[in-house]
Amino acid sequence: MSSAGFALQKAIFEKLTSDASTLAALGGPRIYDDAPARTEFPFVTFGQSSERDWSTGSDEGFEHLVTLHVWSRARGRREAEQVIAAARAALHDQDLTLSGHRLINLRHEFSEARRDSDGETFHGIARFRAVTEVEAA
Repeated sequence: MSSAGFALQKAIFEKLTSDASTLAALGGPRIYDDAPARTEFPFVTFGQSSERDWSTGSDEGFEHLVTLHVWSRARGRREAEQVIAAARAALHDQDLTLSGHRLINLRHEFSEARRDSDGETFHGIARFRAVTEVEAA
């Protein structure tokens, strides 16, 4: 069985790469765990994630914080914010299927967009909180 964190990341990836609004905002399925060199903008990468025990007396569970990074070279922050909005709509309160685990909830916690230190890239951040339980065998 895969870890709960990996199962969640895989389900998020599958949802975003099949969501018409996210694909339209990105101009294609440009969502990466590790972006290839010279990737076309805009694109999304998985950032920091954390997982902690959220077990109950009867069920093994985990709380996750998952960060998505949006990278845009468009003038202004509009494109980055559109990608964030599409990803938020695709993921917030959605029922995703996880291998070996059950998603209890998935909620958008916060997002922001700012100019990156290179002066030409806009960097968006969207953080999500999820709770998962191990599927009963």
